[in-house]
Amino acid sequence: MANAQAVQYTTTADGKLKFKETGLKTVVLPLNTTDTSNTYNTILFNANKKYQTMEGFGFALTGGSANLIDQLPVAKKNQLLNEIFGSGKNNLGVSYIRLSIGASDLDAHVFSYDDLPHGQTDSLLKHFNLSEDSLHLIPILKKAIAINPRLKIIASPWSPPIWMKTNGASMGGHLLEKYYASYANYFVKYIQAMKQKGIPITAITLQNEPEHGGNNPSLLMDATEQANFLAKYVGPQLKAAHLKPEVILFDHNADHPNYPIAVLNNATAKQYAAGSAFHLYLGNEAALSQVHNAHPDKKLMFTEQWTGAKGEFGGDLMWHLEHIVVGTINNWSTAVIEWNLAADAKFNPHTPGGCTECKGAFTIQGDTISRNVSYYIIGQASKYIPVGAIRAAVQSNNNEVKSTGFVLPNGKKAGIFVNTGGDTKLKLTDGKKQINFDMPAQSVSTIVW
Repeated sequence: MANAQAVQYTTTADGKLKFKETGLKTVVLPLNTTDTSNTYNTILFNANKKYQTMEGFGFALTGGSANLIDQLPVAKKNQLLNEIFGSGKNNLGVSYIRLSIGASDLDAHVFSYDDLPHGQTDSLLKHFNLSEDSLHLIPILKKAIAINPRLKIIASPWSPPIWMKTNGASMGGHLLEKYYASYANYFVKYIQAMKQKGIPITAITLQNEPEHGGNNPSLLMDATEQANFLAKYVGPQLKAAHLKPEVILFDHNADHPNYPIAVLNNATAKQYAAGSAFHLYLGNEAALSQVHNAHPDKKLMFTEQWTGAKGEFGGDLMWHLEHIVVGTINNWSTAVIEWNLAADAKFNPHTPGGCTECKGAFTIQGDTISRNVSYYIIGQASKYIPVGAIRAAVQSNNNEVKSTGFVLPNGKKAGIFVNTGGDTKLKLTDGKKQINFDMPAQSVSTIVW
């Protein structure tokens, strides 16, 4: 038998192993021979059956995250950014990030790019400016792009300027129809202004969590409103400005796949839409496949899931890897982005009424940096599955092991395996190649061969 090397990277729920590297032998079985051993559960990898192409893994770079990173001493800041966005062995290899257009609830205060004294309006957006983002976010973005020039960025608004809203407040309300054209221009100006700063916006969503008006800031936008806004305003204005960001619909929970399907059923809106994005605070990841089946020509993305102050490492690691990473990828997601990159030890900054328990991938307190569970959740994919990897078919005869597989751009293959049960022995079969490996109880392994 000829032997070749494979590598297994394992993180355990008890935290004793984190990206533990183990060399494995790839056994090439003689022609017409199969291993009939019952000692190992079988995972079948089929590189000939391919699905979506992966676009990246990462986190939301909130204004609060940028602020915390930017206040670090220069050497430590640069070292951290290289760890996050660099592609070396000890780096995370983050390839896709999410920004807020204006403030999210993880900024220190609410703002838009066209804030005015009460009672004033600016339909021509003469006062549009990125001054708030210029303080910390844009400097950090420039450094990130310098480290990874192929970094992809999706940007989502939490609220338009309050003078555009039915309730004149940062929380809730709807977009006044008389300002649809102005708000579409707001997106155009944002993309143009960021481009002038050297920051290309890959994609936008039209509203973060459009069915939740209780966050600060937030905006309600139903499917009919979103279809109308895209079809008659955002789509035509982006086209007229010769801008081509991908427009991603919905950006909310998997309990309502009917929302993006309804927007895509509008033929005019659909021509401007690249796909739909989901969160999983409600619903099941299988909902992504419902949208894919209804509109298979449009992509799917996963754009937000938090880890919280009251969560524990093992439970969060296993649930997120099973449902957010493996689960959404197996239901056609092309990207997986978690919420959020960094917070301090008291889960600040956040707006009044914003999330008070959102734990970052990093805790940054002064110049002390610690790594939390989301770092390992995303790292099990981002460190080993590059942009351009194509999902391939994987089948397991062990229901406790959740699996997804990839053919990598360099011709290698990879799989992510989540063992929700006890200690187990597995054999990964790829044609006539076989890799035998062990997985500890409650663990995740990424294998590259």
